[in-house]
Amino acid sequence: KQNMKTARRHLKVAVAALMLLIAGTNMPCDGQDAGGNWNPDRGTHYVNPVIYADYSDPDVCRVGEDYYMTSSSFCAFPGLQILHSTDLVNWELVGAALRDYPGPDWSDERPWEVLGHGLRGDSSPVPGAQEWRSVPQHGNGVWAPSIRYHDGEFYIFCGDPDRGIFMVKTSDPRGDWEAPVWLLKAKGFIDPCPLWDEDGKAWLSFGCAGSRAGHKSVLFVAPMSADGTSLLAPGRIVFDGHRTQPTVEGTKFYSFRGYYYIFAPAGGVSTGWQLVLRADNPYGPYAERIVMAQGSTRVNGPHQGAWVDTPSGEHWFLHFQDKDAYGRVVHLQPMTWTEEDWPVIGIDRDGDGVGEPVQEYRKPDLKGSGCFQPATGDDFRALDLGLQWQWQGVPSPYWSFVGPGAADGESGRSALKLYSVEQSESWRNLSDSPNLLLQKFPSESFTVTAKLSFVPNPQLAPGSEDAGFVVFGLDYFALKVLGTPDGAVLQAVECRDAMEGGEENLLASVGLETVLGSRSYGNTDFYVRVKVEPRERPGDVPDAVCRFEYGTDGLDWFPLPDGGYRFTARPGKWTGAKFGFFCNRHVSKNDGGWLRVDWVTVKSDC
Repeated sequence: KQNMKTARRHLKVAVAALMLLIAGTNMPCDGQDAGGNWNPDRGTHYVNPVIYADYSDPDVCRVGEDYYMTSSSFCAFPGLQILHSTDLVNWELVGAALRDYPGPDWSDERPWEVLGHGLRGDSSPVPGAQEWRSVPQHGNGVWAPSIRYHDGEFYIFCGDPDRGIFMVKTSDPRGDWEAPVWLLKAKGFIDPCPLWDEDGKAWLSFGCAGSRAGHKSVLFVAPMSADGTSLLAPGRIVFDGHRTQPTVEGTKFYSFRGYYYIFAPAGGVSTGWQLVLRADNPYGPYAERIVMAQGSTRVNGPHQGAWVDTPSGEHWFLHFQDKDAYGRVVHLQPMTWTEEDWPVIGIDRDGDGVGEPVQEYRKPDLKGSGCFQPATGDDFRALDLGLQWQWQGVPSPYWSFVGPGAADGESGRSALKLYSVEQSESWRNLSDSPNLLLQKFPSESFTVTAKLSFVPNPQLAPGSEDAGFVVFGLDYFALKVLGTPDGAVLQAVECRDAMEGGEENLLASVGLETVLGSRSYGNTDFYVRVKVEPRERPGDVPDAVCRFEYGTDGLDWFPLPDGGYRFTARPGKWTGAKFGFFCNRHVSKNDGGWLRVDWVTVKSDC
């Protein structure tokens, strides 16, 4: 019997090691797998999406043979994640531009002082720095950035619908970025893009959010200082799309062949198209043309993205498709030019000048540097959290300990330790916890597995702390463990309309000691697993159906009582659904317990 126990223990270790090996292995580019993720690379061609994850409102710039992407990050931090590619198909997370979110230096009473701009929105207070740290700002914050390289430096311009337009810059996109500079302090302005013209002048295009400004479907252009730190005059409306291009936004500003071009999406996030405006002067007047639409394809709302070229002279366009719980996934389209100097994005099947998205196409004429996708799984061996992880709010250094030494009682062994964070008195559910540690869904069909251990503070009353694993969005489902007088208990909870204050509903609970063979208040090792699979529904976007299981040895898996639960994930506020971990304290105390995460594997099944 003792030999069988020893053999079983050795088998557990071997299985865990194999799972980590699988999570860190890159398969050949003619396969379906890159590090356990979705892989669009098929050798000589690619399939869309090139990134099957929620990198909303992507923008890209080229510097020599390197391409750098950023995207909207809303209230998630680190924000403005930076991705790198050499072939526009394989993308790697390499950095983040925002580690903190300081507020602009104006008071809540006077949020409209900005170079004569008079556009007003609602009168709600501008969120201050303290509010950002105490309550997650779902759907607010970092909207639709643009990234550019100019005069030896990388610039990102970004809109905050409640605060205005800011800029961050660096000489190394993989390193630290400078603190934000606020060019425009006012509610309602969004989606900025700089243009450094050939004559040395600099310009900024932007739009406005109807939810804040009380007005939408118009685009602005303003002159800008050459260093990108200030506007030289108020913005001027250069295009009104109310009659022909409703909800026009998301500007990208270019000059090419003697013309000024503004690429802008119109028609709405999930139902719209890609518009291009053209003029002889930055202030217009602008002619308009739709250059890509869904057409006969299943790619709904194809728009909002980046035009890039290659050293050999090819032109490409990256954009998103809104796939509901799966987020706004990134597609790559070929782009050509007509004799009249208008772009056509995708394939123009009927010759009307409007392209349709491609599902599969030859790869760009570029030299690749490997077969990979943004990281997902983690063994927590690094001294910092992996770039795939984002907090739900501005993080505190007190929230986590990662790397060698974080595994209790095992000197030097790596793990992630999440300390319990005291929640505010107004806390309603996990949507109010800024210390949720989450990452994006990585494909349509995937499995997440993690080994956890919960150690509550024995000085606190049982149930005062809880921790676990969650699939999070407008609704969420969590496997939550807490200490009770009868031992550790694993609960399945569901919360509908979480961001509207919905209450958690206890669906099932199981005493972990009944399967562990011992009773303890805490210090309980357990495993969680969720399998996410698409389920067809009317329209072009499937549901994301999640099935949760738990285990105590990493080998045998159990559904929750009554056969387990299937949860249909919902997107977040302007984001896709996410998965991750939490560790909360619901009483005031100068110390707390923790959740230890030994490892996480993510395996795509498609």
